This record gives sequence, C-alpha cells and structure tokens, in this order.
Amino acid sequence: MASMFSSSEISKSATTLFSAYASFAGSMMLVRSMANELIPHQLRSYLFSVFRYFFTPLSPNLTLTFDERFGMSMNQVYEAAEIYLSTKISPKIERLKVGKTRKQKHFTIALEKGETVHDLFEDVKLTWRFVCIMEGQKPHSEERRVFELSFNKKHKDKVMDFYLPYVLVKAEEIKNQDRVIKLYSKQCPVEDDGRNSGPWGRNGSSWGSIILEHPATFDTLAMEPDVKKMIIDDLERFLKRKEYYKKVGRAWKRGYLLFGPPGTGKSSLVAAMANYLKFDIYDLRLSSVRSDAELRRTLLSTTNRSILLIEDIDCSSEVLERPIEKKNYRQEEPVKSGQLTLSGILNCIDGLWSSCGDERIIVFTTNYKERLDPALLRPGRMDMHIHMSYCTAHGFRLLASNYLGIDSSKYNPFFGEIDGLLKSTEATPAEVAEELMKNEDANAALQGLVNFLKRKRDEGNAIKNKPTDDGDGYEEKKNG
Repeated sequence: MASMFSSSEISKSATTLFSAYASFAGSMMLVRSMANELIPHQLRSYLFSVFRYFFTPLSPNLTLTFDERFGMSMNQVYEAAEIYLSTKISPKIERLKVGKTRKQKHFTIALEKGETVHDLFEDVKLTWRFVCIMEGQKPHSEERRVFELSFNKKHKDKVMDFYLPYVLVKAEEIKNQDRVIKLYSKQCPVEDDGRNSGPWGRNGSSWGSIILEHPATFDTLAMEPDVKKMIIDDLERFLKRKEYYKKVGRAWKRGYLLFGPPGTGKSSLVAAMANYLKFDIYDLRLSSVRSDAELRRTLLSTTNRSILLIEDIDCSSEVLERPIEKKNYRQEEPVKSGQLTLSGILNCIDGLWSSCGDERIIVFTTNYKERLDPALLRPGRMDMHIHMSYCTAHGFRLLASNYLGIDSSKYNPFFGEIDGLLKSTEATPAEVAEELMKNEDANAALQGLVNFLKRKRDEGNAIKNKPTDDGDGYEEKKNG
C-alpha cells in the first residue's frame, strides 16, 4: 500500500488541502465583513438566534426564577426559599453566610451568591441556585437577588402544585421556631444583618431594621388590670377572625389610638403588643414622607403580621390639618401636587390601598387627642381608643414589685401615704419608676418617692393658686 503513494503525491495533496482551507477561510472573512456592513445589527442578531434555535438541542430542564421583589411587594416565595434552603446545606457547598443575634438560639446560615443546593421531593430532583445581578453601572446601583429552581420539565405540575406550597409551609414553621422581632425605620441606615440598606433599602423600599430587644410585656406594664385584659382580648379576637373579616368584606387590620400625657407608657405598650403577638414594628415618621405616592410605596413594602407605628401624630399638624376656608376666598386653597395630604393618609389607613396585606395593626400615639382631625378617629381607622393615664395605686404597686421586689399583697407603711398622694398628684408611671430606681434600699426608695410626690403636689397647688395677669388687672380696676 505504501508503494501506491509516493512522497511527492502526499506533499502535493497536503498543499492542495491547505490552499483550499485558506481560500475557504478568506471567503468566509469576506462574507462576514460584507454582512457586517450590509446587514443591520438587529437583523443579524435575529438571524443568529434563529440559527441557534434550529441547531441547538432542546434542554429537558425547566428553570423558574424568584426575584426578591414581586412588583412593589416582597416576593413570598423568595423569602420562603431563603429560609428553607438554610436547612438543606450540603458538604459540597464552598461558601456560606453565617450570623447570630443575641436573642437567637442558633446560628443563621444563608447561601452566598453563585452557590447551588440540591433537593429531592417525591423522587423529583431539584436544583436551587442563588444569583446576584447588579442593575446598572452607577456607584449606588441596586443589587438584584434571584433564586433559580431547575428541574425536569415533566415534573412542572408537581413542582407548582405541591413542592412550592411545601416550601412555603416549611419556611413558616422554621421562622416561628426562632422568630426574632424587628424594628424597622426609614431612618435606619443598615439592615439587621449589618448590610447597608442603600438609598432604597435591600427590599426596594426605604426601610432599614434592627432587632427589637425591648423587654416590655403586659405583665410589666403599669396599667389597670381591666384595661390590660381589654387590650389582650381584643388582640386575641383580631388574630382569630381572618375568615370573619373576609366574610364581611373588610381588610384584616386593626387600628389603635393611644393618647395621654408624655411618660404614660404609650411606646412601652406598643412594644408589649409586638412581643405578645410576635409582630415586627414599622416606625413611620410622617415628616420623612414627602408625598402620597411615597407613602403608598412605603406602606406596600411592609410585611404581613406587623405593627405600623405612627408616634406623636398631633405633631404633624402641617399634614393633618385640613385647609380652612378664608372669608376672602370662595374656595379652599388648592393642595400642591406631589405632597403628603390628609386624604392620602386616610386612603392608606382604610381605603383601597389598606387591603394590600393581611394581619396588620396600625397604632397612632398622641399627647393631645383633641388636636386630631375627627376623620382620623372614626371606627375603621382607629377602632380602639386607649387612654394612657397618670400612675394609679395599682400601677404603683406593680412598679414597686418590678423595681424593688416588694410583695404588694403584704402590708407596707409607705403604701397608704403614696396611694393618697397619687390621687391628688399627676405623676406619670415613668416619673414613679425613675424615683424607684434611685435607691436599691426599698424603704429609702419609697421615702424618696413620697418626697417627690409631695413636691409635685405643692408645685401643682402653687400654680393653681397663682393669680393670672387678667385677674390682677380685674382686681385693680375693681379696687380703683
């Protein structure tokens, strides 16, 4: 066989082959150059995509993506996947995020971007992947967080109808086992996990959060027992009436107005409600909201099972006072577009926007109830009005037990005198507690409280007996 092909023939064949290849490559480069010049970019892209479609083998897998946000709200499936996958960590994973707060019993584990987790559900193999994508090239560009779920296409119905609901249920169980209550604020620059929330927060809103570690409970509040029982019963009834609210066609929410002098425990009551219900708190300052649109966007970014707290609402008079008709004008002054208005607030409390969420509580606090617009106070907006009074005899006994360890059921020589002083003196629970903290010796602390109440009583009497300027003038005219 070797004699059939001489070395000269082999060399000639190789030369011919290389010449043909060079000619073909040159022709292709010419065609490509002409295509780039003559065919528009959009048309070239379309042709290439069609080419890839016909010549690329079809994948048997389907991939579902779950963005952190779904429209203007948080994506419930994303949140559930984040919690659920923390229990599916395998030894093959190379990078994890680990953290723990003081109140948590266990470490919190989360996936780092690019990591993959494999799961098995009723013989269906599933693959999760955590992806982070930077939106834009600007320095403060938002990071888009996405979970990708891949599986065989033939299992699509099983995944959608059974697996994803299973993930939601398991995530809720895990969350309730070691639930940490959070306090959210528009003025908080970082998340509870230490990350900077950026100009619009990690959830596309302006909320940042910290762990709420307020120790207040209904057992420690210096309130009358019947008032405490009324609030607890109302909260319990609210939690159990999801179907009832749905049946009567009302949003599943409840409004509370806490009013009374400063230092009477309004903020502590809110913390006690949050600890009792295991609800997060969203602390909203109306002065930080510039328009009705921003208010809607802010409230839509809150979660279910939460308390929206608007403190000292009477201080937002520039927003809450309706325009007053002037005699020289036929109509009220027009409201500037793009600003926060009373009607915008009312619509978010009980209008159409209030139905965007379930199991929510709205709490307003004020020192001066009479300054509020009546439109804010009607049932459906503020369903329950709770007066936070000055310290009473029962409140004092509870504070004495909490701060000094005194058994209020036993006789104490100071109790009778203090009870009498509290009936004639306006002292807040905060003032009484402050006096009890000044001395670790119980008798010394109670004696200090007696002295404080006497001084306060005498100061109050002196103010009442002090003649006014008008009274002095009247007396002078009368004597004259």
